[in-house]
Amino acid sequence: MRVLLFNGSPHKNGCTYTALNEIAKTLKEEGIDAEIYQIGIKSLTPCRACSACAKLGRCVITDDGVNDFVEYAKNFDGFIFGSPVHYGSACGGITAFLDRVFFSALLSGRMDYFRHKPASAISSARRSGTTATLDQLNKYFTISEMPIISGRYWNMVHGHTAEEVRQDLEGMQNMRILARNMAWHLKCQEAGKNAGVPMPKEEEIVYTNFIR
Repeated sequence: MRVLLFNGSPHKNGCTYTALNEIAKTLKEEGIDAEIYQIGIKSLTPCRACSACAKLGRCVITDDGVNDFVEYAKNFDGFIFGSPVHYGSACGGITAFLDRVFFSALLSGRMDYFRHKPASAISSARRSGTTATLDQLNKYFTISEMPIISGRYWNMVHGHTAEEVRQDLEGMQNMRILARNMAWHLKCQEAGKNAGVPMPKEEEIVYTNFIR
């Protein structure tokens, strides 16, 4: 079993990475492979809402790694997306990236890369904006039939530097609790699959417009 940890911060080894790395270490202790995916400082174009992905089978924008990530995602059983707080919400890079990841996956018929796979969001901040960031990121999961994994507190760490984050003992402890909960959920899914528990029945999607 494999979990992909997505670092949405432009800082490769900063606060968000420090939290994700604590999760990765704990997952590996639980027998779960973990890999950190760095979004880095590449230029990211926001979604154009052109719906071309429905015809192309991929996002029409091809030079910033979104299409590669969607294909890569099918190799993983669970996801944890981390973002720093920028102006009280998730940073612009992860927002542009995930808008296109999930929209193009939906319209191109690749939602099975994400559907029913457990996911979680974590946020890092110097002071505030963490819960708003978590609420924002969790919406990608709830629209995609992805079970949300929690810790014992909201999944956040505080600090202005990586060293300060490591001093947030409660926050770092919660990263470990989150990791163990993710590992437990994945093992339960595997046990259910081995026991012959069927996946949820799918229905044809119905779209209702409010103005006709």
